[in-house]
Amino acid sequence: MMQELSPILAIILENRGISSFSLYSAVRKTNILEVSEMIEGKEVASAGKLKYGMVGGGEGSFIGDVHRKAIAMDGLAKLVAGCFSIYYDDTVRTAKKLCVSDDRVYKDFKEMASKESAREDGIDFVSICTPNATHFPIAKEFLEADINVVCEKPLTVDETEAKELADLAKEKNLLFAVTYAYSGYAMVKHAREMVQRGDIGEVRVVMGEYAQDWLATRLEDTGNMQASWRTDPSQTGKSNCVGDIGSHIENTVAYITGLKLNSICASLDSFVPGRALDDNAEILVRFENGARGVFWASQVAIGHDNGLKVRVFGSKGSIEWDQENPNYLKVAYVGGPVQILSRGGGYMLPSAANVSRIPAGHPEGYYEAFANIYRNFATTLIKKKNGEDLSGADFPTVEDGLAGVRFIGKAVESSQKGSVWLDL
Repeated sequence: MMQELSPILAIILENRGISSFSLYSAVRKTNILEVSEMIEGKEVASAGKLKYGMVGGGEGSFIGDVHRKAIAMDGLAKLVAGCFSIYYDDTVRTAKKLCVSDDRVYKDFKEMASKESAREDGIDFVSICTPNATHFPIAKEFLEADINVVCEKPLTVDETEAKELADLAKEKNLLFAVTYAYSGYAMVKHAREMVQRGDIGEVRVVMGEYAQDWLATRLEDTGNMQASWRTDPSQTGKSNCVGDIGSHIENTVAYITGLKLNSICASLDSFVPGRALDDNAEILVRFENGARGVFWASQVAIGHDNGLKVRVFGSKGSIEWDQENPNYLKVAYVGGPVQILSRGGGYMLPSAANVSRIPAGHPEGYYEAFANIYRNFATTLIKKKNGEDLSGADFPTVEDGLAGVRFIGKAVESSQKGSVWLDL
């Protein structure tokens, strides 16, 4: 017998053009209370909050604040520990602002991993929000302390290190997420499910671009913290542009299409005088199924803010998603009109509907996408702690991170060798 829906839920469904019966039919294997809580914005977890710590994310950090706000959005985890900076004074100031207890404020990540693993109420996972070159030693330290990890991308600056982390996480049976945030968008998930169902047929061509203009001048000379470390090889690794935003193209394309890269041919450019690392890249790609593609990443594309765009062309149709207009998906089929699908519509496929937080027409964006990554990670971790089945977990894993590091390394190598084709 179908449970009666709450008045609030019934109104929301009506506004979305979804009948109570059609919703029930679509989720008849799901507890209706869980569906109600998802749509009405209630917390998902009922097993109590997880506890987490953060490395990095101190004063002046853009991404650390994004992580904290994303985690807080669903109330699934509470920040209880941290080493927020290499400067202890910064760490202490940040901890006070975030109401972290004095006894869980640490001078370095090694002390934090050791002491948190020894506590009965130690953290369930750590969030790593530091420059690229530091990811490997920090993540390794926490894995060896039997603590689950969420890490910024790229996973590491070296494929060997990335492989070591993947192997260690598997050996320790620990969860390891890499925050490729764009896979958290509802319409990206809808696009992925369309490809999986065969809606656009066999994938033939993929075009991915990520255009920015913020490094069109030597911003790193002005004291800008983000520009300074991202253009410094000692902190960011062997690539700036491909490592920072080209890796997002690779991951978003892989997530949507499910295809693996077979080989690439890359040309990395450094247009701004005196810059040691790339600020623009053109990459030809070939996929294992025979599909072809082009990836373009640029931080000197004047007039563009954060233009990640992915177009996938199949034998029966095509899909196009634009990160700066993320609530819509452009779809076309052979012989048919172009369609614009809206996030929150009653036709959303399950994976997209499950992460759509508010009714159609109310924009969702970067914070919500990031929060979806953390919500899926946290609910999976709760299931793991409860001994439940983890199949169907939907967040970027350490294996995705490894694939990203391999892609960056091969792009750099190809360019250095005169833009030759290299197998992945």
